[in-house]
Parts: sequence; C-alpha cells; structure tokens
Amino acid sequence: MQTLSQPVASPLEHVDTTIPRRKTRAVPVGNITIGGGQPVVVQSMINEDTLDIEGSVAAIRRLHELGCEIVRVTVPSMGHAKALAEIRQKLIDTYQAVPLVADVHHNGMKIALEVAKHVDKVRINPGLYVFEKPRSDRTEFTQAEFDDVGNKIRETLEPLVISLRDQNKAMRIGVNHGSLAERMLFTYGDTPEGMVESALEFIRICESLDFRNLVISLKASRVPVMLAAYRLMAKRMDAEGMDYPLHLGVTEAGDGEYGRIKSTAGIGTLLAEGIGDTLRVSLTEAPEKEIPVCYSILQALGLRKTMVEYVACPSCGRTLFNLEEVLHKVREATNHLTGLDIAVMGCIVNGPGEMADADYGYVGKQPGYISLYRGRDEVNKVPEDQGVAALIDLIKSDDRWVDPE
Repeated sequence: MQTLSQPVASPLEHVDTTIPRRKTRAVPVGNITIGGGQPVVVQSMINEDTLDIEGSVAAIRRLHELGCEIVRVTVPSMGHAKALAEIRQKLIDTYQAVPLVADVHHNGMKIALEVAKHVDKVRINPGLYVFEKPRSDRTEFTQAEFDDVGNKIRETLEPLVISLRDQNKAMRIGVNHGSLAERMLFTYGDTPEGMVESALEFIRICESLDFRNLVISLKASRVPVMLAAYRLMAKRMDAEGMDYPLHLGVTEAGDGEYGRIKSTAGIGTLLAEGIGDTLRVSLTEAPEKEIPVCYSILQALGLRKTMVEYVACPSCGRTLFNLEEVLHKVREATNHLTGLDIAVMGCIVNGPGEMADADYGYVGKQPGYISLYRGRDEVNKVPEDQGVAALIDLIKSDDRWVDPE
C-alpha cells in the first residue's frame, strides 16, 4: 500500500464557519441600531396595561436590565398612547432612556400619530391598521375594490409615515399569518405569498414618501409557514433592491420546553441562513423568561457571545466522576463570566480532542483526580474535590476572572 509522506489537508480545514448575514440597511431605534451589520438585537414586550404607569416603568426596567435591548408596549387607545409620554419620562428620570416600540392595531391612525411623539418605533399590522369587518357573503374581490382599499390604506398611513420620517424614527411593518386582510386572503389565500404581498404594499407606500427606516416581520405560529414567509420576503426584497432588516419570531409559540424548541427551530433556522437582524421569542410566560432563550439562540450560532459556552460530553461508562453534578458545580461557579468556553469532560478518551476549542478544560484523567487544561495544554492535576477551586484559580491567573455581583 502506498503511503504519503505528508498528510493531505482536509478540504474542510479552511472553511469559514461564521454565518454570513444578509446585508441590510441600518435602522435607528433610540440608541440601538437594527441591521447595518450590527449585532442581532433582542426584543420583548411587557404584559402590563400601559395605563399603569408605575407598573409599566418597572416592567420595562426589569426587561432592560436582563439584556432586552428594545421593549414593546401595547397602545389600544388614545389614553394608552398619551400614557407613554409619562412612562418615557419616568424611565429617564429614575433609570435611563430605553428604546420603546408601540404596538398599534385596529384603525389606529390617530393613536399612532399621538404615540409616535413618545416612542422610538411604531409597529403596525397591515391586516389591522385599516380594519374592515369581512363580509360573510363575499365571493370575490374585484380589482376596483382592491384598489379602493389600497387608496384608503395610503391615505391613512401617509400621516404616520411623514411624522416618523420627520422625527427620524422607525416603523415595523409586522405581518401576522393569522390576521391577513380580507382582500389579501381572497387574492393570495392564507399563504406566505399573501403575507409578503401585504408587507410589500406598505413598504411601497413608505418608499413613495421617502421613508425607509423600516423593519419587517412576517410571523406565524406554524414554523414551516414562518420559514417560507421570511425566505420569500428576503428573495423578493433582494429582487427589488430593498435591504430592510427583518424582525424574526414564531408568534404564539406557547410555553415550556416545546415553546422554546418551536421558537428555536424557526428563529435559529433563519439566522443560520443569514436572515434576521432582530428577534423576539414569544412565550406564554413572564416576558423575563424570553430573554435567556434569545441569547441562547444567538450564542449557539456564534452571533453573540454574552455568556460562558459550556462544552460537556453526554457521559458514558468511561466517565470518572458524576458528570452532571460536576458540570452543575462548574456552571454555578462561572456562569456570571462572559465570553469564555469551558469544557467539562468525563474521561481522557474524548477530553482533549473534543474540547480543543475551549479556553479551559476540566477532565477526568484518572480516578480521584482532575486534569485542568488551558486550551490544548494540560497545566495542572488536582484531587477531584479541589477541581472547581483550581479551575477558578487558573482563570484568575490569566486575569480573566471577575467577581460575581
């Protein structure tokens, strides 16, 4: 058998593993920028009634302190819109300015015009912004009827667009699969195509008024529909020379483990394809529970590094210590740090190889002892009961440790 004097380099050795993101324009939302090559932005929404000033201020602050960069509030009435002026001022006086988005729904032009004075972005739903109750006896939508509603939409949208344009504020055109307008349903069906056309209609009105501080979303509660809608939107925008950022989300994802998996399946898939500039994980839980899921998705894809990345083997018969228990101890001691990769490996067979990309390694090399690694190099061996403390000392010796608050 012929052998080679030098190994042939693997064709995968020099493959770039970073995710190339779709190029989008920069859209300012307060002191945060969505798109334009900036890190993917994390959003959530408070549950409090916006008329509850103190409760809303506290809820916004809680989210922001957890890392939520843009907070959305609902404004179903003119009273709610006016309350946002006081909410915004109280945040500035008692905490800091937080980028705020107002959600405007049914026939909301007057509300939107008022709230645009007090927030950084207004979110409208094309299916509800000019809302007309569907006719139960309708069998078709004529072109004249279609155009008539289109003209009404333009007439109603134009004042808001001009207000936001002149204030250099932003708008999210937020299409929902479950609330497409009647004429879109008749023309395109309950489809991703209908969602995309609904968004494009509003985009073109904004562009005709020289307003391009736009962010687009096309949410659905079914992941395959959501994926198809966003992919089609990106394709259509690319074809028409549009470069608007996309806000990702699986709407009404539910709660618990499945809600998190469902959100991750939709949001993570698109982010891995380079699609998406901001996201919200929509859980039927306290909004604070959404933020860790957002950051976990971004961290797993290498798009943001906001926590320690733990590498750990699944355990097997070779494992020389209680891997689950030790991983818990290591995590408890180090999870306040930022930007480190720490590996906890149960045996020497997989340890050094599988954890080669980690900054630090904690490996069961022989019964009763732990080997500590810096990168690929073994630097210390200590009794098992001293392992976590020795790991902390190693991190401190490299000046990469900070005390927990």
